[in-house]
Amino acid sequence: MSEPKDRQAAITGIGVVAPNGTSTDTFWKATQEGLSVLDRVTREGCEHLPLKVAGEVRAFDPAATIEERFLVQTDRFTHYAMAAADFALDDARLTPSGIPDAPYSIGVVTAAGSGGGEFGQRELQRLWGKGSRFVGPYQSIAWFYAASTGQVSIRRGFKGPCSVVASDEAGGLDALAHAARAVRRGTDVIVAGSTEAPLAPYSMVCQLGYAELSRETDPTRAYRPFTEGACGFVPAEGGAMLVIEAAGTAEERGAGIRAVVAGHGATFTGASRWAESRDGLAHAVRQALAEAGCAPEEIDVVFADALGVPEADRAEALALADALGPHAARVPVTAPKTGIGRGYCAAPVLDTAAAVLAMEHGLIPPTPNVFDVCHDLDLVTGHARVAEPRTALVLSRGLMGSNSALVLRAGTRQ
Repeated sequence: MSEPKDRQAAITGIGVVAPNGTSTDTFWKATQEGLSVLDRVTREGCEHLPLKVAGEVRAFDPAATIEERFLVQTDRFTHYAMAAADFALDDARLTPSGIPDAPYSIGVVTAAGSGGGEFGQRELQRLWGKGSRFVGPYQSIAWFYAASTGQVSIRRGFKGPCSVVASDEAGGLDALAHAARAVRRGTDVIVAGSTEAPLAPYSMVCQLGYAELSRETDPTRAYRPFTEGACGFVPAEGGAMLVIEAAGTAEERGAGIRAVVAGHGATFTGASRWAESRDGLAHAVRQALAEAGCAPEEIDVVFADALGVPEADRAEALALADALGPHAARVPVTAPKTGIGRGYCAAPVLDTAAAVLAMEHGLIPPTPNVFDVCHDLDLVTGHARVAEPRTALVLSRGLMGSNSALVLRAGTRQ
């Protein structure tokens, strides 16, 4: 049974802090043009590490948008979240005074995989180098993967349902789905999404254990999924936050509905079991389609997980064929993350933002740095493709085995 129209989970605001743009407009401009900003890692203390290429956020000044009292008690990944939440709320033109029963009807949901590694490393260095009296009190919270949910809700005074999703990289999509279900159950507004900051020495050393991580030193070759030259993924920082609210609430306050979160599915198939992820991802897609009441042939564009590991890429292509049938060979597929890197939990949220923008602008963005596709996919490469997508499918898999799929329907703000 479908939910009442006024309880549909509508996306009304988008906020982005990404390697290719620190606003939604600059992010979309770079994404639709297929620009690649992958480059050599420049963070201090990382020079000697074998990970040489990443997607860094370089044009971002947290002090320009976030108060000092919050900056000193939070890590870079939470700075991104607070800024992106501000951008999303501004985009949605949402203030608590315009929401019934606020602030208790506004909540926050985030996902994170890396947490506040940079902050934690700095405080631990002080502990061992100077002593316990030199460790700040915020060490106890700033590293924690739940910090962004807590700080966004405290800073904005939101007292509705707040939570953190811990489900691997797929957690970004799962957080959006969790928010959508909270809205359908009666919460008016959820600020949801994910941001990551894994480009610091301690965090990068932790990632070096991933066999799927690319060690390629040439930025143009480091992340090339669905090709014979696929050699793994390139990490990235940044992310996106979305305002998800009841369609009825949005209409009452005159907000434009950018898209609707229509369906979601999630499964688990085990760490690095990429051949098995075929069945798991296909099952997640079928779940998402069923919840959305969507036939396979209604999908107009797929935003792929695109891990960049040959076995994983093959499994994803086969999963699409399993779930979408003959339509899988015809539907346009894209992976704009190859131009900015794969930002763990944040990656599928950035893909979701790009999917909404693609439906609004009638353009399917290309997959940067990818040309010689070796799978039976209609992968959009080179240049954006003019189209009129009305329904988008976003996919995500995690290195630890989570699989997730999200179906989006175009909104009324076109």
